[in-house]
Amino acid sequence: MSVATNFETFCNNLLISQSKRSTISDRYLAICKRLNLDFWKLDTTSGGRYVGSFGRNTATGYVSDIDMLFEMPWTTYTTYNAYISNGQSALLQAVKNSIHATYPNTDLKGDGQIVQVKFSDGMRFEVLPAFKNDDGSYTFANSNSGGSWKKTNPIPEIDAVTTGDNLTNNNLRPLCRMARAWKYEYNVPILGLLIDTLAHRFLTEWSNRDKSYLYYDWMSRDFFNYLRSQDSNQTTWYAIGSGQSVTNPDNFRYKATVAYNKAVDAIKQESDGYTWSSKQTWAQRYGTRDAD
Repeated sequence: MSVATNFETFCNNLLISQSKRSTISDRYLAICKRLNLDFWKLDTTSGGRYVGSFGRNTATGYVSDIDMLFEMPWTTYTTYNAYISNGQSALLQAVKNSIHATYPNTDLKGDGQIVQVKFSDGMRFEVLPAFKNDDGSYTFANSNSGGSWKKTNPIPEIDAVTTGDNLTNNNLRPLCRMARAWKYEYNVPILGLLIDTLAHRFLTEWSNRDKSYLYYDWMSRDFFNYLRSQDSNQTTWYAIGSGQSVTNPDNFRYKATVAYNKAVDAIKQESDGYTWSSKQTWAQRYGTRDAD
């Protein structure tokens, strides 16, 4: 099989299956419906939004954490902001109690800024109750250290990935997913949003960004080189779209260097006619995952 065929098959296997998407959608809509009934007094499934890697459509089929934001009425903010002590924690508890009415036998807990809904099949929904600001950003509760309000702005991040994917002949999202496969295979200490940010910055400037799967070996090699070349003292980057700080203090550069060297080996093996060996070397970098 050719380089292009191998990478196309691998990328297709990283996609989230329709059955899993259906399960995610059913649970998402059930949570939205419950929160609407309890906080908006409306019988609707609107008001929610997928965020995180699933929202940016850069997650792989092995995703277990589904991030979702639910827009709360500002009257609810007024209520919990008036608390003398940690109204943020009380808000998360109220959201947790609401979701419990729909999922009474599911493991639920408030965790800093989100309510985690852990299903028996291992899937976890991380629900962020938030209040929409006039500029399109969201205010959310942070129950840590006595409670505070913080801001997030995920929509421009989603839009930036979409735009970047369009600018790169739909190569950005596959690169993000392949990088996640590498992250999971080798336990690379790099955040998902940082993967998407660096992949976007790299690929939109890469000379072969408009090519197809035939160039994915070079794309992988050059992206690993880009990762390993990040300033060794840098621990904070600014997310695409939103410009929010992404703090990643752990060093991912060593594993990126190892991956780069193996990518160079795989490309040489292919050029020397050792196709099978090349495929095995790539499999060692990304893992040999079948479709979910």
